[in-house]
Amino acid sequence: MIKNITLRTNNLEISKNIKKILIDKFISAGFSTSENLTPETELVISVGGDGSFLKTARELNFPDVPFFCVNTGHLGFFAEILPDEKEIDFFIDSYLNSEYEVNELNLLEFYIYGEDSDVQIDYAINEVVVRGNKSRTAHLNLFVNGNYMETFSGDGLIISTSTGSTAYNYSAGGSIVDNRLKIMQITPISPISTNAFRSFTSSIILPADDCEVSINPEYKSDESILIVVDGEETKHNGVTKIITKQTNKKIKLLRLSDYEFWDRVYMKFLKTYDYKANELRSNRNRTK
Repeated sequence: MIKNITLRTNNLEISKNIKKILIDKFISAGFSTSENLTPETELVISVGGDGSFLKTARELNFPDVPFFCVNTGHLGFFAEILPDEKEIDFFIDSYLNSEYEVNELNLLEFYIYGEDSDVQIDYAINEVVVRGNKSRTAHLNLFVNGNYMETFSGDGLIISTSTGSTAYNYSAGGSIVDNRLKIMQITPISPISTNAFRSFTSSIILPADDCEVSINPEYKSDESILIVVDGEETKHNGVTKIITKQTNKKIKLLRLSDYEFWDRVYMKFLKTYDYKANELRSNRNRTK
């Protein structure tokens, strides 16, 4: 039985070219390739940015096979390699020689309850965001394990995983959390803290095990809110509560041997130039 590699890409020309290179190289190595999952699929490759990976994982319903990401987007926090043929060759050699690790990341499971007792169930890799419709102030009653925490007023609330701590959560002022830790982080978006409304102005970090976060919207006029899941926004009417908790369902990421979380954080958020290369250039200049 021939092993299969499933490849997905965004619409950028560079992504399509990289996909063709990957297909040719994997076929030469004795694999079959496909656009969709097959019973023989043992790896999914996403070519694009972080958004492309999140979209692909959702479209394929979070399969129980590892993902590998090639970055042709901007930040590329999930990606292992750049769209360079030498890096592609290094990846394929590593894969054929089993020189890699597979990280398992827990997903968030959330339930959206409507007035007619209808319940929608969905999953998120990074975060679930609840916010007001049409830029209106959101008024959200927040409960943790059934205990009332606050009535939040502001743009909205982010509930993120440790994986998602470096995404929207970070942009909203939340903490970066090592993805080996199982947590849920609640981060306010533009909270209002006045005599009329009192809200937490910093994030709350909770242990993910046996923890349930409930958001019950208060409606002042239009009974609609926006729920954003890993960047995909949907308008909902008449939602009475959103319950979020960690699930045993996981997403798997194939990591090459040189992967380290905090090195990735430095490279993606803080590095402005290569200090070692700059030091070598300075030394050369001093010796001239």
